[in-house]
Amino acid sequence: MSDQTVSFTAMKDGTKEDYEMLEELEKPHLAMTAERLLRELRSQEEETLTGYKITRLGHALQSATRAEEDGADIDWIVAALLHDIGDGLAPQNHDRFAAEILRPFVRDEVAWTVEHHGLFQSYYYGHHMGWDRDAREVHKDHPYYQTCVEFCERWDQSSFDPDYPTKPLEHFEPMVNEVFARKAYDPDVMLEGEKRGLPPA
Repeated sequence: MSDQTVSFTAMKDGTKEDYEMLEELEKPHLAMTAERLLRELRSQEEETLTGYKITRLGHALQSATRAEEDGADIDWIVAALLHDIGDGLAPQNHDRFAAEILRPFVRDEVAWTVEHHGLFQSYYYGHHMGWDRDAREVHKDHPYYQTCVEFCERWDQSSFDPDYPTKPLEHFEPMVNEVFARKAYDPDVMLEGEKRGLPPA
């Protein structure tokens, strides 16, 4: 904890100097975002997905491994690794939780796909629960619709296999560090509205 403190006890009373100091003190915290995310992933190593054959970390690593083996770029690989990172803290909206972590640092198409993958994933089981398995069709005219369909088909729904040769977290750590070292909300990274899709299967 810093020995520097602000002059106020209510934010509305803060001075320009207070907020400039806070901005400077925040920089080391921002720089450690990747480290905190990797720590959260490691904590999922022993957390079995209830009823499934693998752990939460196993699913994340398998998804990222599949993405890399398909020739995906770094944005997709890191997104596949982190797409379910919100399961523990936000199980009812884990997709949006993960998307908001990624959004400042990856392409718009990637963040949108992660944000909506929960709905799209229900295509595989919704009909067994009495739900509309085609609920994803509400987005059928969105330019990223097919990208999300393929993300779920190729990398998410297929990544629950305990026998799949999965790469370890250490393999992906440099990629996570690289993505989260980017300048946040850089238009040259986000490429809002640009559709690239996934690499060919």
